[in-house]
Amino acid sequence: MNRWRRSVGEIQARKKLVSECEQAQAAFIKLSACFQQMATCLGSNTDSSLLRDELEETRGQAHKICTGLQRRLLELLVETEQKQDDREQVERIWVLLLSALENFQQQLKRVIALQELFPIAVKKDRQALINTGASGGGTEVAGRAAMVQSPWVVTECTEKPDLQGHVLEIETLLQEMLQKVNVPLWSVKPMQKAWAEGTQEEDDDILEEMMEVEVVAPDGKSSCCSHSKCRLRCIFCLLN
Repeated sequence: MNRWRRSVGEIQARKKLVSECEQAQAAFIKLSACFQQMATCLGSNTDSSLLRDELEETRGQAHKICTGLQRRLLELLVETEQKQDDREQVERIWVLLLSALENFQQQLKRVIALQELFPIAVKKDRQALINTGASGGGTEVAGRAAMVQSPWVVTECTEKPDLQGHVLEIETLLQEMLQKVNVPLWSVKPMQKAWAEGTQEEDDDILEEMMEVEVVAPDGKSSCCSHSKCRLRCIFCLLN
């Protein structure tokens, strides 16, 4: 009975961990999206020291979540003693994290380049900023990033590296994930469609509605023509 209770407890703990990983994945994507949007303000007339502080804060929050998520996913995937029912779900999160890390790494490189091109250490540096005509900064985006919460009960005690170090750290994380876990990327199937795609028939119906032509007869009566050949004749008549 005690052994049975322990197995049930382990199953519940694993389900909880998988659920936390899903929440962490969603949180990391939100943070990286906010980081990317704030980075678009760098070098413009909306750039400021406050914006760069908010970028650093968002980057630190994303660093804590993604490092904790990477470590937990590896722990879940290396359990090969017996087939887990949720392995496909965990593998899907693993693939999503790979993609999100690569995108976030590119955004970090972009921020490094822009901050080197547009330093604002002193007031005169602002003369080099590009006047795009935009108003406001990334304050609203930073507010949304601040609302993102980590799913971990205990905050990760990892120290945030500098920008260059963060790029290298993500490269290490990616290599570690690919080397320690043997999951072919093409074998992971999505749970749902990326977007609602209409069928060919639905697309044709929409096109038909857009291409409808109202034909006015000599007696003043009008009729709507949707047949393709008839539409062409109507267009020629209207042009003539």
